[in-house]
Amino acid sequence: MTTAHAPGKIILFGEHAVVYGRPAIAVPLLQLQATGEVTDLSDSPRGNVWLQASAVDLSCWLHECPTHNPLAKVVRLTLAEVRAVDPPALSVRVTSQIPIASGLGSGAAVSVAVIRALSEHLGSPLPLERQSSIAFEVERLHHGTPSGVDNTVITFSQPVYFVRGTPPESFKIGRRFELAIGVSDMPAPTAVAVSTVRQGWLTDPERYDDLFDAIGHISEQARRVIHSGQPEALGPLMDENQDLLEELGVSSSALRELILAARASGALGAKLSGAGLGGNVIALVTPETRERVLRAYESAGAIMTMHTQVRN
Repeated sequence: MTTAHAPGKIILFGEHAVVYGRPAIAVPLLQLQATGEVTDLSDSPRGNVWLQASAVDLSCWLHECPTHNPLAKVVRLTLAEVRAVDPPALSVRVTSQIPIASGLGSGAAVSVAVIRALSEHLGSPLPLERQSSIAFEVERLHHGTPSGVDNTVITFSQPVYFVRGTPPESFKIGRRFELAIGVSDMPAPTAVAVSTVRQGWLTDPERYDDLFDAIGHISEQARRVIHSGQPEALGPLMDENQDLLEELGVSSSALRELILAARASGALGAKLSGAGLGGNVIALVTPETRERVLRAYESAGAIMTMHTQVRN
């Protein structure tokens, strides 16, 4: 058996604006991992690949899976990338600790874990850049017009400053800081949120470009603040970014309740993270306020809470 892992992710700043060329900042969520397991099937003809993902009730042979299935697509793309014309019969199994449709990068993490496990099992491990490129192609199925943030930060497993169409930039974190995460009971329909913003942009491009510019400016400020070791200054930037996401129409009552609960419990700032409409929110906390904010999330209806440190 060959086993490989990939982490979840959090977008700190820049959601949606990153699709339109503005910068975003994202960090890996190392506490949650997706796992790909590849084993040989000695009792099956060469070329057969059995796919199993219990979280989405998937069990099928690769040649019988629809072309639009994300797991089938990542396996097909990886086999093509390593030029496995007549591979041995294989089983590809996926498990994940990352809740689906939560804005934490579940889809990209599963893709990267499978790419790693499958390519290594076949003796042709792929460089990080190729892993990220393949995962990006699968992201198109999940999100329609993805920015590339998820596959990038998950593949490289480090904080990145990301501008679409340019190489990701890692950057120094001057002083570690802590985030409390609350996952709402509403899924994050990324493709729907992205489409909603796009329709708004097509209808009123000048207004939306102004909003994207403002979000991009916050990402630039946040990078400087993080690099200089003044993370407490991120709180007001998170609140400001949230106001702009509200104007884009990608927040929701469930997310607002979590955000307000976090702020009322001592968080220095809070915002949705990811596509929005559902999914998760993040709050900047201190060791003294962390548990209070996590309890407030639970009281406000969060179905999962966790905290993470952002550091190099």
